[in-house]
Parts: sequence; structure tokens; C-alpha cells
Amino acid sequence: MKFDFATPVARRHPEKGDWPSQKWHRYDADILPLWVADMDFRSPPALIEAMQARVEHGVFGYGRIPDSLKHTLCAWSEREYAWALEPEWQLWLPGVVPALHLASLALTEPGEGVLTVTPIYPPFLKVAERTGRLPQQAQLAEPADPGEPWRLDLAALEAAITPETRLLLWCHPHNPTGRVWRHEELAGLAALIERHDLLVVSDELHCDLLLDDGAVHRPLAAAFPSLAARTVTLWAPSKTFNIAGLSAACAVISDPELRQRFADRLSGLMPDVNVLGLVAAEVAYAQGNPWRLELLEVLRGHRRTLIERVAAWPGVAFAPPESTYLAWFDLRRAEGLAGRGGSPQQVLLEEAGVALSDGADFGWPGFVRLNFGTTAAQLDEALTRLDDVLKG
Repeated sequence: MKFDFATPVARRHPEKGDWPSQKWHRYDADILPLWVADMDFRSPPALIEAMQARVEHGVFGYGRIPDSLKHTLCAWSEREYAWALEPEWQLWLPGVVPALHLASLALTEPGEGVLTVTPIYPPFLKVAERTGRLPQQAQLAEPADPGEPWRLDLAALEAAITPETRLLLWCHPHNPTGRVWRHEELAGLAALIERHDLLVVSDELHCDLLLDDGAVHRPLAAAFPSLAARTVTLWAPSKTFNIAGLSAACAVISDPELRQRFADRLSGLMPDVNVLGLVAAEVAYAQGNPWRLELLEVLRGHRRTLIERVAAWPGVAFAPPESTYLAWFDLRRAEGLAGRGGSPQQVLLEEAGVALSDGADFGWPGFVRLNFGTTAAQLDEALTRLDDVLKG
């Protein structure tokens, strides 16, 4: 391999010059953290070099969105998703999670319903409450048998819609289950959105990390042009290139009126994207693809490792993810946890020394999410620790 995905990067020792990290400093030093969606790999060398050059300039005043960045994202979209964008469709802002909240404020009125589908990563579940809207939820259909994929339950989704429902927050591909939604599933969703005259935010943050060979991402608004006038598409290089701390994301909105409503709320509510984030985003999309393709091979290998190891954990259900570096485990019937008090996440933290994300935060207690975006050695150590508890 041309790039190094095997050497651990020290992230926990301030006395040695390591920078403080939410992932690695939330727990004590004897805990292996595989929780938040933050990989343990150095970002692409070209990106690091560009950042170093920008820092060397030495002036960090207010920046502006370069035209070159907009054209670079247009080229990426056309090549990777077969979606021809216009530069003016892009509104850059500091992060996808802020964009979710901004969309609720911009596209709905107080008391209107914001609908989410669980399990879903935690910020989705807070948007309505934080913006003074009506929280509404439906559930995915969980697998009937271990190893089968999670499914979109259109009947349950439609049953959750009321006259107050105005906005659907959608995740495509899905976090935490790793589902890459099929066209026929999305066709049913598109029909439902139009039937109930909903607006939709399509969070496509993990769309550049599809794990199945030959898989190609199609943005919701591109796959169903009739939805384009009611859709806000959210992208960012943060997960793909491991630059979440640089806080740069893009809302793609083709409809002028919808885009203006979003832009009007954006002004004054959020800071501009920081100048280093803009540099990183442009270089990531312009030069980062060779690194991304090697990363995908590493993640596919880690997924194979997970499938083999989890097979030895009695009672644990696991649908192998089709995208990203997150695995979603059903531990409600895990034999190794039988008779133990506390949530599965807490038990594994205390007894295995591995920090995972608690499924309760995603709306599904009894589950955990594991981040396998780490080195093979660190993943093996974590799985060995989990073996000691989950093998029973």
C-alpha cells in the first residue's frame, strides 16, 4: 500500500506532545476507545502538506468560500455520483450537525413536526427539541434473522406522519446500521415524501465510504429529480478523510427559494467556515481519492475480521455494514452478558475495557455501536478484550 494505515498514531499523552482528543481522553488510559466516529488514521499526505503551507502563510483572518472549492466539489459529484451540480447550489457551513439544526429553523415553523427514523445517530434526536419544533419518530424494521440487513418500514414511517409533520431528517447511507439504501426502498420513500408534501434533509455524510465492491452512491435528490425542489443534501469531507475537527460541510440546495430560506437563517447564526477547513476540503476532494480507495480496502478487511470474530459471540446479532466504519450490534440476547446489571455499553466498558457508543443514545437500548476505523492491531486488541466477555 502507498499509504500507512497500520502504524498507530499516539493520541493520548499530552506530555509527549499528543493533542487532546474527545475520543481518547473521555475515558481512563486503560480503556480502548471505539466509540465516536473519529478514525485513528493520519489524513491524506497531500492534505497535510496543503495545511502546512497555509499555516506557513501566517495570517488567519476571515476567509471566503473559494470558487475553486465549489468547482472541485462539482467535479467530485459528477465523477463519483453522476450528479451535475451548479456552484451556486452550494452553501458551505461549519458542520453537518449545525446544518441539521439550521434546516429545522429555516424550513419549519414553531410547532411543526420534525420526523426522524430510529435508530439514528444522536444529534438527529435533539434537533426538534432544540429548535422548538415537534419531535416525531418512526422505527426501521430490525432484521428478522441475525446477519440480515435493517429495512426501511414505510408503513411505520407513514403512520408516524401527522398534519403537523413538515420536515424529514434522513440518513443516506445510514448511521448507525451501515445500510446503503436500495433504489426501490428510496422510491417508496420518495413517493411518501411527495404524498405528504414534506421537505427533506438528506444527510449523506458517509456516502464516500461504501464497502461493497462496485457500489456507487446516488444522492437522493439526483436519484429522484422530483424531490430536488424539496431537498437539502448535506455533504462533508470530515468522515471520509478524517478531518471532522476542521468543521467544513456543504448544503447542496438546487431550488433557489429553498436555498434562500436556508441562507437567510445561516447568516449571523453560525460562524464562517474556518480558513483551514476550506483548504482541507478542497484538497481532500481534489487530491484525496487515492488515499480514500486504499482506506476502503483497509475497512473491508476490518469488516471481514468483525464478521469472523462476532460469529463466536453467542446471542449477538450483527448485520455487516455496507458503508462507513461503524458496526451496530444487538446485545439484548448476548449470552456473555446474561445476568449482568447495567447497559451492555457500561458492562463492556467496565469488564472488557472497551468504550463503545450506547445504543440508548440512538433510540435503541440494548445495542452498541463500534468504530472499526482504527489500526488492525488496535482492533484486534479490542476484539480480544470483548471476546473475554462475549464468548460467554
